[in-house]
Amino acid sequence: MSPIGTIWGDLRQRQTKVILSVAALAGLELEQPHFEFGVTNKSTDFLAKFPLGKIPAFEDPEGWTLIEGATIAHYLSALAPKSGLLGSNTKEAAVVDQWIHFAEHEIGSYLYNIIGLIHGWSGPFSRETYDKHNERLARSLEFVESHLAARPSGFVALDSLTLADLVLAGVIHGGARITFGAAERAQYPHIFAHFARVTADERIKQWFSTEDFVDVAISEPKTA
Repeated sequence: MSPIGTIWGDLRQRQTKVILSVAALAGLELEQPHFEFGVTNKSTDFLAKFPLGKIPAFEDPEGWTLIEGATIAHYLSALAPKSGLLGSNTKEAAVVDQWIHFAEHEIGSYLYNIIGLIHGWSGPFSRETYDKHNERLARSLEFVESHLAARPSGFVALDSLTLADLVLAGVIHGGARITFGAAERAQYPHIFAHFARVTADERIKQWFSTEDFVDVAISEPKTA
């Protein structure tokens, strides 16, 4: 099979992990040129195709381009309808989209804000702001935990693996490297059972190592 396109991304990014997982599960081949963040995405050639310089970024053999991780992952999933990653009808596809958006915005966004405070991306550390983000994050996690507890299949959207499961696993993987310590993982057993189930597939497990999961949640600003 010829490559269906080229992906530029950084494996430190959850979005890139999800895109590569979709390609692996759907049996699609992607070209992956060498990428150096801050260099490749600031080059003249890259900016001519992707003026914002964002990654992940995708280009097909005809020169058609896409940005935004979930959008690229959705497009690749749609190229392989038999994979079931988007469901089998419009209602199932809507449920998959619902959980993709929830994972990205109601969990991923708060995690990003928390990580930004810890690393200093968001300006001076504020305990009040940190606590507010953490409260909203906990509310979302409790909702997903209850939802998964009531699902015999163990999958978040349908009764088989979908793109929503991959996106949720990607978000949780990022969180477990900084703000979900052992205590938090024990607090959400169904979420982490879901993560383990989704990422156990030999075709994708290489991108979801648990070796750098933190034992204790990081809740103070990191110093240089």
